[in-house]
Amino acid sequence: MPRGSAHPAQGAMESTSSTPSSVTPQWDVFPQKTLGPIDITILVLYFVFVLAVGLWSMWKTQRSTVKGYFLAGGQMVWWPVGASLFASNVGSGHFIGLAGSGAASGIAATAYEWNGMFCVLVLAWLFLPIYIAAGVTTMPEYLRKRFGGKRIQIFLAILYLFIYIFTKISVDMYAGALFIQQALHWDLYIAVAGLLAITAVYTVAGGLAAVIYTDALQTLIMLVGAISLMVFSFVEVGGLEGLQAKYFDAIPSTRKENSSCGLPREDAFHIFRDPVNSDLPWPGVLVGMTIPSLWYWCTDQVIVQRSLAAKNLSHAKGGSLMTSYLKILPLFMMVMPGMISRVLFPDLVACAEPEICQKICGNPSGCSDIAYPKLVIELLPVGLRGLMMAVMIAALMSSLTSIFNSASTIFTMDLWKHFRPRCSEWELMIVGRVFVLLLTVVSILWIPLVQAGQGGQLFIYIQSISSYLQPPVAMVFILGCFWKRANEKGAFWGLVLGLLMGVIRMVLDFIFPEPQCGERDARPGVLRYMHYLYFSMVLAAVSTLTVLLVSLLTEPPSEEMISRLTWFTRGDPPAKKDLAVSTSPDTAKGAREAERPALQIDISIASENSTNDNKCPTGTKKDSKLVRTLLWLCGMERRQENPEDVAPAKHECPMASLEENPLVKHVLNINLILSICAGVFLWAYFA
Repeated sequence: MPRGSAHPAQGAMESTSSTPSSVTPQWDVFPQKTLGPIDITILVLYFVFVLAVGLWSMWKTQRSTVKGYFLAGGQMVWWPVGASLFASNVGSGHFIGLAGSGAASGIAATAYEWNGMFCVLVLAWLFLPIYIAAGVTTMPEYLRKRFGGKRIQIFLAILYLFIYIFTKISVDMYAGALFIQQALHWDLYIAVAGLLAITAVYTVAGGLAAVIYTDALQTLIMLVGAISLMVFSFVEVGGLEGLQAKYFDAIPSTRKENSSCGLPREDAFHIFRDPVNSDLPWPGVLVGMTIPSLWYWCTDQVIVQRSLAAKNLSHAKGGSLMTSYLKILPLFMMVMPGMISRVLFPDLVACAEPEICQKICGNPSGCSDIAYPKLVIELLPVGLRGLMMAVMIAALMSSLTSIFNSASTIFTMDLWKHFRPRCSEWELMIVGRVFVLLLTVVSILWIPLVQAGQGGQLFIYIQSISSYLQPPVAMVFILGCFWKRANEKGAFWGLVLGLLMGVIRMVLDFIFPEPQCGERDARPGVLRYMHYLYFSMVLAAVSTLTVLLVSLLTEPPSEEMISRLTWFTRGDPPAKKDLAVSTSPDTAKGAREAERPALQIDISIASENSTNDNKCPTGTKKDSKLVRTLLWLCGMERRQENPEDVAPAKHECPMASLEENPLVKHVLNINLILSICAGVFLWAYFA
């Protein structure tokens, strides 16, 4: 992994060096600003507004059913879907991490964002029609339908939950808490606990609808605040020309002589970098980065679930286009402000001594991650500081709520229903909400490892872990969707072999951390010489070959494993078995008793509502006031004990419609071409 070599501000030296007597270190005398009364007032108003929107959306939607809670009733139009996709993706980890990577090494990390511009369009135009035709709620459920059996579904559901904890929840919580720590000087864990308390209220209570509507509000706040800070930053540094001239002089006053430690990279303003010795080699950026990006945008439950909540395919495409256009902004809103922060505060942001970095930010590996909060606190006037504080918390809360809701969906629909297939819808609602609370506790316990990982560059930590766990899953989805011959055995062993290699590499990364700048690299060769993006390419190749070989050497999948489940068969008429199952589970059970275990999860939500509540009684009619209040808050004040009390089942498809208006379709396709052209131009200009 060559990114350890000559990487400024990513780490610092162990060896001691004295501060020149003529230079007073910036970190020793720099005044610490905090939020004023006006800032606090704006922050409080923001919280009140967000809670109001969250509560309004709770009343607006039916949140006492599985579809209402997990898919927002399937009634979302394009702009909340697009805003929620963007807000779910751009969490506080993005603001902190992208700005930190910009301060440490320049604009190269922008490649992840502009890669997403294309991948979110691939989701809407290629993958989403398959998911809608398949009628699935979760991504593990799709693989169970496509390949049969349960082991892939269970395996993948557990893996998704691990990925959420490793790369998403704890990272966003740490980033948001770091910002609050810089602004208010609170303890890191107190800050995390406070944020989670507010976030949990409408996530647990309101479900996906509350999450999407509050995400739309958070996106507006994020854009207004981040663009305001961008304008202040560029004015301060003298525009893009001023940044290009001054960035290379942003060197900390205390650093070891005759060393590259603390020096800006020469290729800081290039996205495409040396293929062997750079921190982000260009072949890895083009190929190795695209594979985890396809996993994230096309098969990750957090992203796909928002698209499945759209009214129809056209609204889902419109949401993806909106997100694609918004993904142009992170270079100017996050990465370059991080570089400007280094120019303005080189001794703080680019510190090159472990002892000094420990004093500044509590992380001896480097302090590039404080670039964005330092810019907000020191540069913005009173009032705008409070707005930017709201932006950071908006980013944190929007991504956390999205992840919590999706993780809860996977656990409830893929794991809990597997072990308790006859449970009632009421029980699923309780389990989904309780799991959110459990997930937060596990994530908090993971924060110290995130803090110590990857040399103080949060964004690089996220991407390296993603490169170890996601490529095998991405290739199995791609082959399952676009190659009819792929079967269950091939998919399973491709997943197992690829993930085994990825986990070994991830464990080695934790056992042998990257050496700090100036230290000898004594790591094993696979870590020293193979960048994580190249390793991503190897994982994808191994997984693909395994799926191809095993599938060709074993029996082909049956017709029911292909119909309506691949790109080429998405237009097939629904099978009679599916109609029977969705209409009457008792009839289906009598007709196909041998297949009952494999079909239980296919039974529609509406059918469970009318038949399974008898089998899973839930409590007594008399509850304490506290219990009744909690049930009311969660939209579950009426327990479904008698089948007479339940509304008749509606035989509706739990997914969006594939129908598209011809005129709307043409407008969307024109915008697709415009978005792709904009992305290609940006890549070429900054390459």
